[in-house]
Amino acid sequence: MEKNYKLKISYDGSRYFGWEHQPDRETIQGKIETVLARMVDKDMVDVIGAGRTDAGVHARAMIANVQLDTQMSPEEIRDYANRYLPDDIAILEVREAADRFHARYKAVGKTYQYTCFDGPVKPVFDRKYYTPLDQELDVEAMQEAAHFLEGKHDYKSFCGNSRMKKSTVRIVDTITVRRRKGYVYLTFHGTGFLQNMVRIMSGTLIEVGLGRKRPEEVGEILEACDRKVAGPTAPAKGLCLLKVDY
Repeated sequence: MEKNYKLKISYDGSRYFGWEHQPDRETIQGKIETVLARMVDKDMVDVIGAGRTDAGVHARAMIANVQLDTQMSPEEIRDYANRYLPDDIAILEVREAADRFHARYKAVGKTYQYTCFDGPVKPVFDRKYYTPLDQELDVEAMQEAAHFLEGKHDYKSFCGNSRMKKSTVRIVDTITVRRRKGYVYLTFHGTGFLQNMVRIMSGTLIEVGLGRKRPEEVGEILEACDRKVAGPTAPAKGLCLLKVDY
C-alpha cells in the first residue's frame, strides 16, 4: 500500500536546470524521481517540491513529498536514495507524512538567502555560492531600501514572468541585510515568491549598495509595477533556499 513520505533535501544547483523536471535536461526533481522509481520498481514516481528553484539555485532544506509503495523504513529509503543520487544532491531526512500533506500547498512560508562577496581576496572554495563584487556595498543604505519591500504589496516590478496572469501580490515579512567579514547576506522571509522575485529584489538592493540607486527609489520601483524599472536579476549561484515553513 502506498504511503505519503515527506523528504528534506539539500542540493548544489550549479549544474542543474532547476528543480522541475524537463525533458532531456538534468534537474533535481528528475534525479530524485529516477532513483526512487528504481527503488520501488515503477516506471515513474511523482516527487512534489515545495517550490521550483531556478537553474543554478541551491537549497539547504527543500521539502518534498512522494507516494511510495515499499516495506522499507524511512531511514532505509533515505540511505538507498543517497547511495544512488549524485554527490551534489542529498536526502537529509525521510518521514512518514499524513495522507493529505502536500509540500507545495501546505507551505506557509519560505526563507531565501542571497550571498555577495565584496572583500579584497575572493574565497576560492565558496566560489559557486556567492556573487563577487568589485566595489564595497553600503549595507546601511541597503537596509533602508529593504524596508520599502517589506509587507503586503504588488511585486509586479520584481516578477521575471512578464505574462503572469495570476495575482502578483505577495507578503514579505522580513528582509535583513548583514555583513560578516567580506560577505554580505540578504535574507528574505515571505509567504511565497514570484518567478525570479528574490533575485530581482537582490539585484535591486545591490544597485542601492553600489550607489546606483537611492534607497527611496526602491519604494517608487515597487509602486511602478513595471519590471523595466527594477534592478537586474542577480546571478543564480548566490541564491539558496534555507527553509520552508508548515
